[in-house]
Amino acid sequence: MIQKSTLIFMFLLSFLSYSQYSFEGRIAENVNGETVYLSIIEDYRKLSRPYLEQIIKKTHVDSLGYFKFQGDNLSLDNRIYRIHVDECSDKNLDPNHFLGRCENSKNILFIANNTDTIRFPTSFADEVLCEISSTNSKSEAFLQIDALKEEMAFDFYDFRSEANRKLNSKKWFATLQQFGQHLNEPLAELYVFDFLSDKRNETYSYYLKDVSKNEYYTGLSKRLEEKYPNTIFTELYQTEISTDLQMAAQNKSTNVYWKWILGALLALSILLNIYFAARQKSLIKTQKDHNLGTLTTQEQKIVNEILKDKTNKEIASELFISLSTVKTHINNLYKKLNVSSREEIKRLFP
Repeated sequence: MIQKSTLIFMFLLSFLSYSQYSFEGRIAENVNGETVYLSIIEDYRKLSRPYLEQIIKKTHVDSLGYFKFQGDNLSLDNRIYRIHVDECSDKNLDPNHFLGRCENSKNILFIANNTDTIRFPTSFADEVLCEISSTNSKSEAFLQIDALKEEMAFDFYDFRSEANRKLNSKKWFATLQQFGQHLNEPLAELYVFDFLSDKRNETYSYYLKDVSKNEYYTGLSKRLEEKYPNTIFTELYQTEISTDLQMAAQNKSTNVYWKWILGALLALSILLNIYFAARQKSLIKTQKDHNLGTLTTQEQKIVNEILKDKTNKEIASELFISLSTVKTHINNLYKKLNVSSREEIKRLFP
């Protein structure tokens, strides 16, 4: 029994010793000598373009347009890698070239480990580094996520209204997070997280709200810790989430504080408006009473008739006085009230 266990152990040890990766593909014909780079990406915030410090190996395209990376020096656990094709001459390279600023550069992100065999076939339109054929079912996860991101872009740009942005943010956050989790690969979820939480994207404002109430983010932290403990990207994610949760909590506290202040200011404004309206009404009544107090009983009656838009003749008939008497009373009203027209009298007695 012991001898059998020893043989099994020796077999597994032999298998691990001879396990190796193979990443190969075809670029194009008549491109002999062009450079192809293999990079490993530990910092998921550096997925958008190649960085010089990420490169771990380089090779050259052969006379038929093929390249190949092979060896046994990669991690046995999945990691994020990039194949970066360089169609520029080594003589013309400068530091900016590795920063993704060369128009003749193409690259592809994929997931792999030390035991994987991966091919990058040329597509039907002769496009390179657009398809993946791999022994690792997780390798093409990023391509699948990119397809969803394209659908998301169409949804966002159909209608640029604020209401549409909010609805689509809620929909696509859930869709992308669920899809990443369904792949059962935390590295794919990091790819989604990098996109949704990117400050340059329209999704960032929604992310700050989502991170404070969605348990998905702490769940991803646990999944990373379980599958990829003591790795740079796990520690980076946990640190970033912790910081963002604190910031979201502060923003929430600040928002509540300002809501109370704005609410108090609004209530104060309403009360002041009510007070000033009542005061104005009181002043008008006081002024009206004062104005009436300076008039005789007959003059007050004439004012009431003026307020009813009656003519001098109608006033005379109503009060059983002559037209000339009405005119005399009105002249006296003008002098006492310091006005010069009926319209001014109406403004004094609204």
